[in-house]
Amino acid sequence: MAKKQTGRSMVAQNKKARHDYNIHDTFEAGMVLTGTEVKSLRQGRASLVDAFATIDDGEVWLRQAHIPEYSHGTWTNHTARRTRKLLLHRREIDRLERKLSDAGSTLVPLAIYFNDGYAKVEIALASGKREYDKRQTLRRRDADREAERALADRQRR
Repeated sequence: MAKKQTGRSMVAQNKKARHDYNIHDTFEAGMVLTGTEVKSLRQGRASLVDAFATIDDGEVWLRQAHIPEYSHGTWTNHTARRTRKLLLHRREIDRLERKLSDAGSTLVPLAIYFNDGYAKVEIALASGKREYDKRQTLRRRDADREAERALADRQRR
């Protein structure tokens, strides 16, 4: 018998999303995958660089996420950038639809991971940052880092 995997193991992260967007709310969604997609994810191969999510006819879809073909797959292999259905509760989908009606809001995938053996994707309701917001965030991070360094230096003395 195979031992069931427990805990959370990260497969892919979209680090640029936190830089390019203001994250308002996050959701954990299951993914409808084929067998070769799961095997490819278990090898730690995926990319969320150009990925986004949409709501069509009351269903949430992950688009442009790149899960490469499984190396040992045969003719049953999947397409790398196919559209994948995300599994959320109806009330969560309704809440997302209401919030997406606001101008400038979008659904951005933040991470793909395995949670207790099940493939999950973390999606976020986000709005785009302007260029000066990005610079301001970098400036704030540098100032916080400098303050931490000064505090640590002072405690060492």
